[in-house]
Amino acid sequence: MYELRVKTRFAAAHRLTLVGHKCENLHGHNWNVEVCLRGENLDEGGVMLDFGIIKKELAAVIDKLDHTFLNENPIFEGRAPSSENIARHIALALGKAVDTELVRVHSVRAWESEDSSATFFA
Repeated sequence: MYELRVKTRFAAAHRLTLVGHKCENLHGHNWNVEVCLRGENLDEGGVMLDFGIIKKELAAVIDKLDHTFLNENPIFEGRAPSSENIARHIALALGKAVDTELVRVHSVRAWESEDSSATFFA
């Protein structure tokens, strides 16, 4: 089994309702994101997937989140823009772009602070 990891970041604001804490107030984070892709085989070039392709496709996903008010972002319509749902969205959107017979998005971890993160396993 092989594993590829790529990190990125974005800034955005949100409000988490029904939490009953200060998170219900409008606030922002500088999220750090780590994606993990896994596969059992390599292509003729000896790779699962070129890092440049992963970074390009991940940037396209992140661009739709960066510097937005996530509660008003259509991506989260009907869903709370929590770190858990951010990780889920990134995993599923990136998977549509890069999943092949050789490689699949395995997980996405989204840190909303230096010591708090949520992980979605695809």
